[in-house]
Amino acid sequence: MKLCIITANVGKGDGQARVNYEIVKVAIQRKHSITLVVMQVDSELKNNPLVECVYLSVNNIPTELLRGIVFNQQSDRWLNSHRHEFDVIMACGAVTSKKTDVNAAHFVHGSWLRSPAHTLRVRRDLYGVYQWVYTILNSYWEKIAFKQSKFVVAVSERVKQELTSIGVCAEQIRVILNGVDLDEFLPAFRDRSQIGLPEGFTLAMFAGDIRTPRKNLDTVLYSLVKVPSLHLVVVGNTERSPYPQLAEKLGLGDRVHFLGYRRDISELMKAVDLFVFPSRYEACTLVLLEAMASGLPVITAVATGGAEIVTDECGIVLSDTEDVAALADAMTVLSNDRALRDKMGKAARVIAEQHSWSSKAKAYVDLFESLRS
Repeated sequence: MKLCIITANVGKGDGQARVNYEIVKVAIQRKHSITLVVMQVDSELKNNPLVECVYLSVNNIPTELLRGIVFNQQSDRWLNSHRHEFDVIMACGAVTSKKTDVNAAHFVHGSWLRSPAHTLRVRRDLYGVYQWVYTILNSYWEKIAFKQSKFVVAVSERVKQELTSIGVCAEQIRVILNGVDLDEFLPAFRDRSQIGLPEGFTLAMFAGDIRTPRKNLDTVLYSLVKVPSLHLVVVGNTERSPYPQLAEKLGLGDRVHFLGYRRDISELMKAVDLFVFPSRYEACTLVLLEAMASGLPVITAVATGGAEIVTDECGIVLSDTEDVAALADAMTVLSNDRALRDKMGKAARVIAEQHSWSSKAKAYVDLFESLRS
């Protein structure tokens, strides 16, 4: 099979880039030839004889919005000349307006536009306006891209619902959740003192972009006030973040530990007791599944894409992301009951083992092969 994937990045990073990376690895194992129409590719893949890379250079173009427009135009022109060479073409969102066989929906801008957590609703400044324009335009382009594809892969049940809400037929949609590296994220003991974490306390963890309210750290902090026995580790870039100041204002300065951006998330997860992530909007968060793979009980919310895999046996799913009392109750229950945490953590790992990256990539390549036959 000759496969073409049109996407910005293919690599071991988070989200869409990692999904593409894993798909290419499985396609190589099955001896398919792959052409990547991209900006960046992991060096491990681009040197493989079965992989050809077509680079669309947009690095010198200012703003993500303009880079996306130029990338779309360049990929359209390239497809006009090369479409006939491939058995299956996959795109990721609005990277092309041409017909494709599969489009992977990692984010639905039309749904984000309606979210109360959208940037413009919390930032009435030039950046907020830019994000508003960016979302509106991408909502329009995505509709075109998704309707031009034979199948659309939704990365969570939430995304499937969002796709149907913008007019994509349910029969076109296949749900393939994102995966997790089960070798990197696994239950193990890690000495807190060796990685800069406080000892002698029950320790919860929150990880994400804390420069905006979308991840909902503010509700976590307000809830933590009601759980005096619990400490919280926060992983995320603190530059221009309002939350260190909020923690001080709430009298949580000695119980909330801001670590900044860290690359050793898997090591940190081995040293904490539970994971808290009631995000206001997610398509399919990787960090939730990583916590489960690490054997941690999780607290999340229905608005968090991927929360559908969290059962009562392994975590607590809140119906309302803004419910401070309910979140405080959930944190209290897990903070005070080590046996329950251990039981839930074991159940979380069992569920995570059903969502390895290789299994997800195989599902994509199985879909590609079914289209060729």
